[in-house]
Amino acid sequence: MDIGRYWKTIVDTLKDGVMVIDTRGRIQAVNPAAERMTGYSEKELIGKSCKILNCTGCRIRGMGTGEQWCRLFSVGKSRDKKCLITTRDRRVVHIVKSAAVLRNPDGECIGAVETLTNMSEIIRKQREIESLRTTCSLNEGYHGLLGNSVPMKNLYEIIDNVSQSQAPVLIHGESGSGKELIARAIHSAGPRCDKPFLKVNCAALNENLLESELFGHVKGAYTGASQMRVGRFEAAHEGTIFLDEIGDIPLATQVKLLRVLEEMKIERVGDNTPVAVDVRVVTATNRDIEDLINRGQFRQDFYFRISVFPLKCPSLRERREDIPLIAQHFISRNAMKTGKKILGMTSEAMRKMLSYTWPGNVRELRNAIEYAFVLCTGGAIGIEHLPPKIAAGGDAPPKAPRPLEAGDAERRQLIEVLRQTGGNQSEAARRLGVSRVTVWKRMKKYGLRARPLRGQA
Repeated sequence: MDIGRYWKTIVDTLKDGVMVIDTRGRIQAVNPAAERMTGYSEKELIGKSCKILNCTGCRIRGMGTGEQWCRLFSVGKSRDKKCLITTRDRRVVHIVKSAAVLRNPDGECIGAVETLTNMSEIIRKQREIESLRTTCSLNEGYHGLLGNSVPMKNLYEIIDNVSQSQAPVLIHGESGSGKELIARAIHSAGPRCDKPFLKVNCAALNENLLESELFGHVKGAYTGASQMRVGRFEAAHEGTIFLDEIGDIPLATQVKLLRVLEEMKIERVGDNTPVAVDVRVVTATNRDIEDLINRGQFRQDFYFRISVFPLKCPSLRERREDIPLIAQHFISRNAMKTGKKILGMTSEAMRKMLSYTWPGNVRELRNAIEYAFVLCTGGAIGIEHLPPKIAAGGDAPPKAPRPLEAGDAERRQLIEVLRQTGGNQSEAARRLGVSRVTVWKRMKKYGLRARPLRGQA
């Protein structure tokens, strides 16, 4: 069997891209996988310089042929080099590249062959894993959210509805109450669940670094930008981007984000070529945005664009009946991690937990359990093992407000959306992610008029 006759068929069936170049870096042949990876057709690539892909791993001298053209021809080969290439539609793709020089029977260098392995999906999964490791993740309940109280059941219903819509969501809630978990639940319950979910903490970066983080940058965009960087919007393509602490975004960045949300196109820092993106945008804040607008620290048009569907994250004080369930979850998790035989809490310790105001919400509760695990050697966590400010609290919980009835949250949500839309039921249905008939039925159920709503609550 003459294998040589079938090399083209063999190469064309490979999942990895294959590209052959001559000693001047001109592309001589590509396989279908390389076409799919780069977005260019074979006809568009043949005869073009390999610089068309803007590969960050190449060391091109461009002074002649062979060694004078590229370092590859002097070293003979390279293996498993992590690089970025730019596709025809200006999207950046993570690849691993290997290359080897081609020589004729006389030993003369006639070109090189490169294999390109697309690593974008693996990189995406690694980023999600890293993000999850930093999240206070509850591994039970509704998409990571834990609680059986009325406020939480209402929240689950709202998430089910809003997850099917593509409208931007703004999550209001106190620090540590679980805003990121709600954002993840919206993503996980929706049609983009198998696509990227990426988080950006807007308060953690200054203006220049935040823009690079959001939109990416090209090599040389600013001092220290030694290579191209893919931004979070581009990395979240077809998925969801979660912008946490949105109230801390500088005004100049708000303008750029507003344009991105309107056009769904980004421009990398140092570049003016637009790149189309398809992302679901979810934001969160623990600040009073309307107060920031009144003080000139937040753009009103940007606020209207990100808060198409506002969603309230209940504090731990509003769902005290969930405290035993959440505390037991953290006890079980810490027992597994530390190996300590701690099974629960004494009734006295639990009364202290229930009477505490929890300004830090679920995050503070988690930290309190970890504190208790340091002092408790086994059995049950007692008052003596709790943080002093919790142990010193009163025995009786403060008088709780009237519990919300099952329909209260739905009614208030419907009123708010109808106010925003001027009573337009079709637009309200779109924002809620339900049919117009469902909106009409809910209005009838709660006795709401079809005219624009003003004083109903």
